[in-house]
Amino acid sequence: MPDYRLIDASTLREMVIAGATLLERNREAVNALNVFPVPDGDTGTNMSLTMISAVREMNGRENTSISQMAEALSKGALRGARGNSGVILSQLYRGFSKALADKQTVNPVEFAAALKAGADTAYKAVMKPKEGTILTVARVIADDAMRQAEQDPESFTELFQVILKSGESILKRTQEMLPALTQAGVVDAGGRGLLLLYAGYSAVISGEPIEDLLVDMSGDSAAETEFVDDHNLLEEIKFAYCTEFFIQQIRPDAGDEDISLFRRRLSRLGDCVLVVGDTQLVKVHVHTNDPGKALQHALTLGELNGLKIENMLQQRRDLDSQKQQVKEEKEYGFVAVSQGSGFSEIFKDLGVDCIVEGGQTMNPSIEDIKKALDSVHARNIFILPNNGNITLAAQQAAELCDKKVFVLPTKNVAMGIAAVIAFQPEDTPEENSERMDEAAQKVRTGMVTFAVRDTDLEGMHIKEGSIIGLNNGRVTVNSQSAEEAALALMKEIVTEDDGLITIYYGEKTKGEDAKALRDEIEELFPFCDVEVHRGGQQLYFYLLSVE
Repeated sequence: MPDYRLIDASTLREMVIAGATLLERNREAVNALNVFPVPDGDTGTNMSLTMISAVREMNGRENTSISQMAEALSKGALRGARGNSGVILSQLYRGFSKALADKQTVNPVEFAAALKAGADTAYKAVMKPKEGTILTVARVIADDAMRQAEQDPESFTELFQVILKSGESILKRTQEMLPALTQAGVVDAGGRGLLLLYAGYSAVISGEPIEDLLVDMSGDSAAETEFVDDHNLLEEIKFAYCTEFFIQQIRPDAGDEDISLFRRRLSRLGDCVLVVGDTQLVKVHVHTNDPGKALQHALTLGELNGLKIENMLQQRRDLDSQKQQVKEEKEYGFVAVSQGSGFSEIFKDLGVDCIVEGGQTMNPSIEDIKKALDSVHARNIFILPNNGNITLAAQQAAELCDKKVFVLPTKNVAMGIAAVIAFQPEDTPEENSERMDEAAQKVRTGMVTFAVRDTDLEGMHIKEGSIIGLNNGRVTVNSQSAEEAALALMKEIVTEDDGLITIYYGEKTKGEDAKALRDEIEELFPFCDVEVHRGGQQLYFYLLSVE
């Protein structure tokens, strides 16, 4: 697909819609990153609702310039802003919009400058900005984007590659900037939300279908580690009520100096003060012990709308209760070794408590597996090594653990998935171990990869770089393409007694190629259901399971 040199209003709207869609799809994962005793609402939800409002406003504009579309983006984000994260996001778009005033289209240099203007505007909106938050992520990305645009002023593709790389780098460093994030072992939730938006933008620029886009967030949270009691880390709540509202129909004689005076008055009533907007509409957020006084001050400027007051002391009590529930030991837990972000997501969806990254060329150590076992609060734990080279390490880690651990000798992730699906919570650990192992052993697999050297094997002369297929671990196919090898393997493996074929495609395999392969396999074996999932594995184009 040709590289974008200019973005028009229609493309900007498509980018924002893609970003909002990706954020909404991952909002619970962003919510899970909130580690403070009283999250100011859930970050993922607040940012997503803010973006829904922005998209709604943009969809009401047709045949406009990019300046008008950006203005709609800013206006919609402000109207829908929820919580600190949503308000800051609206300010990023406010600065972004102002930088694009009077422009019909935008080039990479202008786009980077608009990101910079957005970050500057957001910093100014916060009374006491803290590093290690969405502000930091936005600022560092903008600075790197400016440098990239100066070097290559004509490529949006290169610009977004730098934006995403810069964002992931600074997002990881947020753990070191805020003590709460450091202790809890998570990255900033708002920063991750912003990167999801930018990933959606990038997908439009690169032509990648948003439905096929997965963002690897496995390193965002140390959710597999023991729950951290951060009461001693974070100061006690001084101001009990999170208060939010709009001021509209502002009196005609009010100016920017009146809004600044109002902001100063709020700062004397509490903290976390955000007063953003202009003489048309003002969005207000404050933590205070006297929300009534905050409302009285606001009424001197205009009418109030969208009022929300939440008791943060009660939120803390609810969170304390949740922590206690987390610490209670459950009956069963699962640890799985995964070799791709797609597989990790599948295991999480199936209820696996802890994912250990590893695979064919990166076997986890005994210590890695032992830490994973220790992090699971369960009396009985099943380990799925999902690789023959990892089974022994898993067995030794199990011996070092003071819990009852069952090591299932799964040789690949497809066997591991089958084992988890076979689990029955009402059965005894021993019954489950037998059932899960039986289900795993019934899975027959084909794996498609490439040869790393010339060799003669199984009567075949294989050249370095050739595509090869493994039938349950034995090389039986030598082909010119991954899809040809996969079809040849299926012809060897599938029988009339089978009912399900699952295609897991790797990191370097395109989703559309995997779907085309599915169609061919369905035609060859109409008696089987054929599913396609992104595995994200590094060395194998395809992992195919037959049951």
